[in-house]
This record gives sequence, structure tokens and C-alpha cells, in this order.
Amino acid sequence: MILHLNEHPQEAVAAIDSSGTSLTYGELLLLSGELGKLLPARSLLFLLTENNVGGIAWGIGCINSGNVPLILNAHIEDGLFQSLFDIYRPPFLCVPSALAEKWNYSVVLERYGYSLLCTGMPQCPLYEELSHLLPTSGSTGSPKLVRHKYENIEAAALNISTFFGLTSQDRPLLVLPLYYTMGLSVVFSHLYVGATVLITNLSMTDKAFWFFMKKLRATSFTGVPYSFEILNLMRFFRMDLPDLTLLTQGGGKMPHALNLKFAEYCRDTGRRWIATYGQSEGTARMAYLPPEYAVSKCGSIGYAVPNGELSLIDAEGRVINEPNTEGEMCYRGKNVTLGYAHNQEDLQLGDEHHGFMRTGDLAYRDEDGCYYIVGRMGRFLKLYGMRIGLDECEQIIKAKYPIECACTGTDEKMLVYITQPQYATLVKERLVDKTKLVASAFEIKVVDAIPKNEAGKILYSKLTV
Repeated sequence: MILHLNEHPQEAVAAIDSSGTSLTYGELLLLSGELGKLLPARSLLFLLTENNVGGIAWGIGCINSGNVPLILNAHIEDGLFQSLFDIYRPPFLCVPSALAEKWNYSVVLERYGYSLLCTGMPQCPLYEELSHLLPTSGSTGSPKLVRHKYENIEAAALNISTFFGLTSQDRPLLVLPLYYTMGLSVVFSHLYVGATVLITNLSMTDKAFWFFMKKLRATSFTGVPYSFEILNLMRFFRMDLPDLTLLTQGGGKMPHALNLKFAEYCRDTGRRWIATYGQSEGTARMAYLPPEYAVSKCGSIGYAVPNGELSLIDAEGRVINEPNTEGEMCYRGKNVTLGYAHNQEDLQLGDEHHGFMRTGDLAYRDEDGCYYIVGRMGRFLKLYGMRIGLDECEQIIKAKYPIECACTGTDEKMLVYITQPQYATLVKERLVDKTKLVASAFEIKVVDAIPKNEAGKILYSKLTV
């Protein structure tokens, strides 16, 4: 039994969505039992979710019954779905009932607005500890999946509920998608303590979104940088939200000025602002900045989560103990996942990471032990003999101008994509001034929009070099 689901009051509400549908812990266990009896043991299924009670019920129900879902966007692009389907050949497919006619398969079961379909594909062997699969963050068509195990779920739920101080009285507002690792971690950590998840697929610019949030008295909000950019453009700082006591951010580095604005707002209104860091490979959260340091160490990811350990290594793999020295950040903990899958055969693989992972992020640690991300290991160019960080250049631009941008390129030239042509000359001058490189090292490209995934992360592969 995952997440102590059987130890919570069975009449307690586990989730409510913005359509008014609710799910109790008892009902969640009943669905788990039903799936356990109906499906052959250890069945692989594709679960196409929307942000509603049914998505939570089927996601948790499948995992808790011992079956293994690949959790995907219900509105996934047809070509990507077909590619994944052809590679992994799942015996079952679970989709919102309104979309079931799209597939010509027999319906086995209907519950909570979702239909379970039998594809006729043969059962495939699965590693005994494999709990669920998620697409890699930012994937635009790769069959590469992250393999999670049951221990990851329990460890992540314990870690997150501990540093957030969660209780059964919490009512988190979930706007991040369930197929996104951080969205799923909100569910894991709150069900672990017997709380009620408020889930919605409404846009934050929709009046109904705010009505739902206020009426259901949401106590926390979790977002990615893009989420807070939207809030910043709205009247959020003047809203009357007495029940909202916690704002948490993850999903990548946030512009410093925006980070500080929310940190100061929370400090001045008696709320908590907790910035976090994580990856799907680490079951969402691996570091957090305690709220008492939100302003004084704004921009830091803080310390390792409870029961986890962060470290830095140099290019030769030697541990870096000195402060303010850059190196690749590594993480050790029970929330480190099994590894990747590229095909159906990989679903039989065991634990390839053994609780340790190199994050691929370049970072340093200050004198107080707080970590700061500098950029991705591969997000660097060597222009005119100088090593230039692409992430750093994006921050240089955003710190000066209120525009969206994305930096890519080769060791011959950096390409800087912006959406507002009037800033082209200013952006180039800014980069020349800060990097001390000649203007010909930069080419400014004006595009209609910076391509991003559903979590707001830039899709660099969609930018033409």
C-alpha cells in the first residue's frame, strides 16, 4: 500500500476538481482494488491524463494496484503518441471517456470520467520494483522515459511533506499537469499526509480559476517560473487570499527580480516563499531554500531535501569541498530513480543509479552551504577562446529588459532569440558590454514566440540554429 492510503480516514476527501467532482480516500482504495482484480498482474498501460479527479484516481489507483502506467498528456500530439505506442506496445490504454472513440479498442472499465481500453497487445515483463513512467522533461518526440520505483514515491513524499511541513489540513492548488514530475509530486506528498488536493485545468487568467481557489480555500500554490510571470501580470499582489499561506516554485531558474518580488511579498504578508530544485530523475525535488532565507539568499536553491545529500565534483570527478568553486552538482537519496527506458525491453532493467546521480547542472556552494545553479553543463559556448554560459546570457538580458529570450548557437556565434524587434540593438550592446566580446560574436534573431513546453521550459530544439 503506497503513501499509507489505508491509514487515512476513508471518508476524508483526497481530491476535488474545478468541475465539482470529489474523491475520498476510501473511493481511491476501492478503485485500486478493482484494478488489481481486473488487470493481469503487472500490466503496462498508457494513462492519458487531464488535470481532474479522474487523473488522480487512475494515476494513483494504477500504481497502488501494482500496475505500471506511463503518464502522458491526454492531448499529446498524435505523432508522438503513435511513436511511443509502437515502441512500448501497452496492453491497456486509459483515456478521458470523451476521447475514447478516437481509439478503436473495447472498453473494459469506466470510472471517474475515464475509460480503460484493451489494446490486444501482449503482456510484457516488467522490473518488479518499477512503479510508473514519465516522459523526460521537455521531450519533443523522444521515446526516452524515466523509470520510477515504489521507493522513489515514498521517499519523495516523506522528503517533501517534511520540509514543507504538510498536514492533513492542507489544501494545495494543483495547476501543474499530472504528467509533469513536479505536479505528480504535489499529489504524492499531500496524499501521504491525508490532505485534500484541489486540482484544475482552468487557466490562471480565467475568473473561474480564482473562484475555485477562493471557494475551496486553497492553502498553497505550486508553480514554475512561467506561472509566476503570469501572476505578476495580474492583480495577484492586491488579491484577498487569507487562506493562502505557502507559495512554492520549481521547474527551473526564476528571474532574480521576479523571485525577489514574490519573496518580499510573502515576507511582508506573513506567508512562506519556498524555492525548490529538482529533476524527474530525482522524483521532482532535491533541494529547497528555507523561507527564512528567501530574501537574503534569493536565487539560491538552498540545501538538500531531508534525507538527501548534495555535492559538487570537478571535471575529473573529484569532490569539491571549497566554497565558491564551480563544479557539477550531484545528488544522493532514495528518491533517485532507476534510470531511463528507450524501448520495451528496458522496462525489465533494474536500478542503474543506486541512489546517486550527476545532475548535469553547474553550481557552486557559498560559505553557508547554500547551492547556486550557474547553468547546464552542456549550455556553454567557447567564443573567441572564452567560455560563455548561455543560461547566464539569458539572465543578463532578462535582468535589464522586460523581454523573453533564448540563447543557443555554436562556438562560432551565439544566436539570441527575442520576440520584440525594438530591443535587438540594445540586447546586443548589453551582451557585448557584459561579456567583453566583439559584436560579431552575437546574432539577434526576432521570432514570433519562444517555444516552450507545458511547464514553461524553453524548447531549444525547436529553435533553428
